[in-house]
Amino acid sequence: MNNISLNYENYIFHIDVNSAFLSWSALKQLQEAPGSVDLRTIPSAVGGDVKTRHGIITAKSIPAKKYGIVTGEPVVKALQKCPKLVLVRSDFATYRKYSHAFIEILNKYSPCVQQVSIDEAYLDMTGTEALYGDLATPELPFPICVAEKIKNEIRDTLGFTVNVGISDNKLLAKMASDFTKPDRIHTLFPDEIEKKMWCLPIGDLYGCGKATAERLMNIGIRTIGDAANADSVMLAHILGENIGSYIYYSANGYGSTTVSGEYEEAKSYSNETTLSSDLTSDNYDKDIIPVLKHLSESVSRRLRRDGVFGRTVTVSVKTTDFKRHSCQMQLENSIDDADKLFAYSKELADKMLLGAEGLFVKGESVRLVGVGLSKLDDGSYRQLSLFDDSFKQSDERSKRLNKMADEINLKFGNDAIKKGCNK
Repeated sequence: MNNISLNYENYIFHIDVNSAFLSWSALKQLQEAPGSVDLRTIPSAVGGDVKTRHGIITAKSIPAKKYGIVTGEPVVKALQKCPKLVLVRSDFATYRKYSHAFIEILNKYSPCVQQVSIDEAYLDMTGTEALYGDLATPELPFPICVAEKIKNEIRDTLGFTVNVGISDNKLLAKMASDFTKPDRIHTLFPDEIEKKMWCLPIGDLYGCGKATAERLMNIGIRTIGDAANADSVMLAHILGENIGSYIYYSANGYGSTTVSGEYEEAKSYSNETTLSSDLTSDNYDKDIIPVLKHLSESVSRRLRRDGVFGRTVTVSVKTTDFKRHSCQMQLENSIDDADKLFAYSKELADKMLLGAEGLFVKGESVRLVGVGLSKLDDGSYRQLSLFDDSFKQSDERSKRLNKMADEINLKFGNDAIKKGCNK
C-alpha cells in the first residue's frame, strides 16, 4: 500500500462485518457459556432447523468454507460435505444489538456514515486528515491509519472483525472490502484498478448479477478487464442501455462519491414486475395469481426482515399505453403476512380490472403489475382477537412457515423458495 498515490479529493470507506451472523452467534454463545468452543474456529453454520438438520445455510465459518460449504445450499448437502458441521439458529435480536454497537463506533470517526445493511456501512472520510494526522506513519499514511484504528477498535471492544475497503468512490471501496478476508484493510484507488480489479471474474463486479455475467461470458467477456475494454455500444446493445452502461462504467471504476448520512426508515414497501406477455381479460384468471403471489411474498419478506407492518394495501398497473393506474384499501389491522397481502391484492386487482368500470371493460391491456403496503407501524396496535383459538393457531403456524421461508431466502436468492399458487 505504500507505493500508491494517496492524493485524492475524496476518501470513502466501506466497512463490512466478516461472516456477521455466524460471528455474532458465536459471541452470544461465548457470553452464555464461557469457555465453550468459538464457533468461528470450527466448521459451523447458521440456518435451517437445528433439531431436524434441514433447511438452508445462511452463514458459515471460515473452517466450514474449507469443506466447500456455500451459503444458500441445503443443510443436508452441507452435512454430507462435513458430517461434524455445527448448526445454530438465526437470532435477529442478537444481530440487531451487535449491528447497533458496530454503527455507534463508526459514528465516532466520521460525520457522515451511511448504513446500507445490518452489517455494512460507508464512511465519508474526506476532509478529516487534520483530525487524524497524528495517527499517520510512513507505514500507515492517512487514511489507512484511520481504517486500522477503526478495525482494531471494533475487534478489541466488540469481539468481531471487519474488512475495510478504501477508495475515492463507493463502488471501488465496496469492491476493495470484498478482497481477502478476514480482519483486513484493502485499497482500490483508480491507479490500482488495472492490477487489482481487472483480473477478477466478471461475476465479481459489484452489481453484475449471475444472469448478466453468464450473458457476458457467452460472448467472451470473462473478466472485469474484458468489460472495461469492450465497446460500450456493443454492451448496451446486448444487455440494454441501462445495464450495459452500468457494466462498462463500473468496470472502469466509475462510482458515486455521495455518502448520505441520513438514514430514513422506509415509508412504504412495494415491488412490481413487467409481465412477459400482456394481461387481458382472456388470460387474467390464469396469469394474475402467480404474479400477485410472487409480489406479495417479496414485499412480505422485506416487512418481516425489518419488523414492520402496514395498513394500506396498494395495487398498481401500467397499461400498454404506459399509463399508470392504482387502487388502495385501508385495513382495520396492520399486516406483514404474504397470504393476507395476496388476498387483499387480488381483491383490489379484481376491482380495478374486472369491475363495471374496470380497465378490461374499457379495452385496456396490462404490461406491469405492482403490489405495495404503506401506513407502517411496528405491530403494537394490531387488534387481534385473543379469544379465537383457531385464529391464533393459524397465525402461529403462518409465522413458523414464514420464518422457515425467510431463512431459506435470507440474503441469497429471494426466489429460493416460493409458496404454491392455489387457485
